[in-house]
Amino acid sequence: MKVFVAGARCGERFATSFRARESLRIVKCWKYTATSRQPMSSITSRLRAAVACAVLLATHAYAQSDTSGPIATKAGTVYFLRDESGFAAMLGTQAFDRFDARRIAHFDETDASGALTRSLMQTDVGPVLYDFRRNPPLVQRSGKRMTVQRVFWQGDEVVMQTSLGWYKLERGALSKLQASTKVYH
Repeated sequence: MKVFVAGARCGERFATSFRARESLRIVKCWKYTATSRQPMSSITSRLRAAVACAVLLATHAYAQSDTSGPIATKAGTVYFLRDESGFAAMLGTQAFDRFDARRIAHFDETDASGALTRSLMQTDVGPVLYDFRRNPPLVQRSGKRMTVQRVFWQGDEVVMQTSLGWYKLERGALSKLQASTKVYH
């Protein structure tokens, strides 16, 4: 049993509690006081710094947004406005889609200039992909109710980690992904 007592000398006997005076312990030879600590090794401090950075950046690693607009896109300015049944997706003054959702949640892909090129909208009936590289925007519905957690943009396909597993949405077709060695960034 390791016992640390501030100011005690090695080998000194002391009582562990007031009731059990007969139960005596011998102080181990540790140079440790109540206020001093041994310095952390450089590996431990680097590991703690890496974990702290990962925790802080994990919430910002994926481009999930709840912005309702105005949002600059390749096709024009987009707004998501609440209407009688849910939300209307508006490009300028023209509605190009309507969807049911309790709140706005979308994952966005931007180009080098910062303009939105594609957006995966979380709706009550499943994810919907808006491709703003065309005017009017291309709307692709997944057709399967799921909650999207992360999105990876790979060329024309969208890879999603969802509550039901990993899925790929490409050219309007939703397919479940199997385990593979392909790396998504």
